[in-house]
Order: sequence, then C-alpha cells, then structure tokens
Amino acid sequence: MSKETLVIIPTYNEAENIEELINMVLKQGEDIDLLIVDDSSPDGTANIVKKKQKKYGYRLHLIEREGKLGLGTAYVRGFQYALKEGYQFICEMDADFSHNPEDLPKLITEVKAGRADVAIGSRYAKGISIINWPLSRLILSYSANLYARFITGLPIFDTTAGFKCIRRKVLENISVDKIRSNGYAFQIELHFRAWQAGFSLKEVAIIFREREEGVSKMSKSIVWEAIWRVWKLKIQSIFGTL
Repeated sequence: MSKETLVIIPTYNEAENIEELINMVLKQGEDIDLLIVDDSSPDGTANIVKKKQKKYGYRLHLIEREGKLGLGTAYVRGFQYALKEGYQFICEMDADFSHNPEDLPKLITEVKAGRADVAIGSRYAKGISIINWPLSRLILSYSANLYARFITGLPIFDTTAGFKCIRRKVLENISVDKIRSNGYAFQIELHFRAWQAGFSLKEVAIIFREREEGVSKMSKSIVWEAIWRVWKLKIQSIFGTL
C-alpha cells in the first residue's frame, strides 16, 4: 500500500532544535511521516532522534551517514528512500525553524489538489517575507535569485527555496541521482530539472525566520557554487544533456 507524505530534514549539529521540530512536524497530520538524514552530528542529534523514535515508532525515520557529506546528497538520499518506500508526496524543510512546520499542510494541499507538481514555500512571492536577516544577507539572497531567474528562465521568484512539497512522479522523472549540486545550487537545480521536464511549479507565500538556535551553514563555497552552476544547467538544457 502506498504511503502518503514524507518530510525530509537533513541535519548537522541540530541538537538544540531537533526534539521540538520533530514534535511540531508530526503534529501536522497523521498521514505525515518524517525522515531525518543526519551527517554524523558531533552534538548527538541522531541520538535524540533515536529516543523520539520510541514515541513515534514507524512515523519517524533516521538515516545516519558517515561524515558531513552535504545538503544536496542528503536530500538525494532522502528522495531515494521516499521512492523506495512508496511515498506519494515528498517535502523538504530546514532543521532550524526558519521554515514553520505549520506551513507544511498548505504546501501539501497545493500538490494533492493538483494545483502544482512542486509547491514552493516562497520568501519572495508577495514582496519580501523574511524576519531577522541583516541587510547584507537579504541583498545577497535577493540578488542571487534575480541572477538565477535571469540565467535559467525559471518562472519563480524564490529559486533557492528549501521548503517545498514535491509530487512523487516529479522525482521519478527527473533522475535525482544526476543532481550533483549542494546548498542553494541544489534547490535551483531541482526546480530547473522539474520545470524543464514539464512539471508545474507554484509559489506559496511563507514567512521565513532566521535561526535562533545553532549555527548557520552558509559559506562562500555555497554561494560560488550557485553562481557557476546556473550557467552549467542552462548550457546543458540547450544541448539536451541535462
């Protein structure tokens, strides 16, 4: 029997957030399961998840990886798991509460109702909906999204959004194993591959909050990867090698 919805959350040193986050995600509906993909967090994030599994049983899943392997490969591993286990709707979200778990149902509803194949929790769908970011970070993010839209032609404002619900058939058709990006570039590539394959993208306005606990994973390498990766995606689409 097909399962309903799986929320995938990659983690690295999220012990301060993970217990409350698990509780909030699984409160959003009995048909929602949660998969934590942990990159051997030194702070014991995985151990907290294991303790919570005693409460939630089959609804809470854990994949432990050997070392810090990156956001993109964590999501690809999660997608593979979701497809193997028969989930119909697959969600992405961050572990730091920048994405509100209470917004999950409205993303899932958009896909279930057939209004989108990928419903994206967007920071820029209705102006700018971001709380507690310094101006420099906001300018960087907004500029990066304008740049990515211009190069790729993506019909969405928040190309780097990491909060979304995806219909199963999208992941079955875009060859997720081919995705090599991490960080922001991973999200751009996922959106671009889905759009190029003919699937519909829809932005749903959310309020994005900067993390209050833990440490941001932002780095210069993540930014630079996004800058060059959009050109590679565009060239590959032109020559049919995407």
